[in-house]
Amino acid sequence: MIAHDIIVRPIITEKSMMGIADKKYTFEIAKNATKIDVKNAVEEIFKVKVAKVNTVSVRGRLKRQGRTQGYTRSWKKAVVTLTEDSKSIEFFEGMM
Repeated sequence: MIAHDIIVRPIITEKSMMGIADKKYTFEIAKNATKIDVKNAVEEIFKVKVAKVNTVSVRGRLKRQGRTQGYTRSWKKAVVTLTEDSKSIEFFEGMM
């Protein structure tokens, strides 16, 4: 898989923004991506050193609108921690 196929998009929430001070960045990733795939993809795209990767499978939630109901799609996210000597990811710096 290509690195841009593994990393779908960055997650921009209040909780994920608080992790940037500790060099923790959150991304939505492909469902079949492994931790090693994510590590290699982040290092290739952003030119940083990754210390560890934590992944979470997020279940789809039940949503209702009137009498119709359905589920949002399920997806997978990764919290990537960079090493101490690694530079930060510039994309997230403008969000703070």
